[in-house]
Amino acid sequence: MDKLGVVHGRFQVLHNDHLKYILAGMDRCEHLIVGITNPDPTLTNPDDTNPARSLTSANPLSYYERYSIVKAALLEKGLGYQEFSVTPFPINFPELYRYYVPMGAAFYITIYDNWGRRKHELLKGAGLRTAILWERPPEQKGLSGADVRDLMARGGGWESLVPECVARLLKEWGVPDRLGKIRQNQKTD
Repeated sequence: MDKLGVVHGRFQVLHNDHLKYILAGMDRCEHLIVGITNPDPTLTNPDDTNPARSLTSANPLSYYERYSIVKAALLEKGLGYQEFSVTPFPINFPELYRYYVPMGAAFYITIYDNWGRRKHELLKGAGLRTAILWERPPEQKGLSGADVRDLMARGGGWESLVPECVARLLKEWGVPDRLGKIRQNQKTD
């Protein structure tokens, strides 16, 4: 078991498969650091393997909102504050990693596509110790944040795809309406 582990994701929005990934990382270490990628526009950089990840429309939640839903979901699962931390993690800027995460930690990743392979390259290129939790073809990925956001924007049934506390917070913050407006604006552009 590793003393420190790191998982990362945009968590736009945190869904049940994200939670499985986070908990799989938690099972491998004493303390898990959850890195939130694309924490703000200045720390978001397009990548040819998945250019849509950097679009404003793909990043509707603030860092604070994502921090809050990650923390709430882990507490709802019964984890204590001493078992995890949440931090920004600018995945596209390896030269900045040392300012956000302990470089001696184990970095847990999952791979479904070229973007997953690219992240693995970025982490390895920074000299970090990585562990691939699983590698699966794209058709076995399961949920995607884009699918959940689309359901929310269209007023579809999305609540069962996210942890209960996440659904509650997203509704409280008006995120479904926010996503509906973004979707409507994209149609008129």
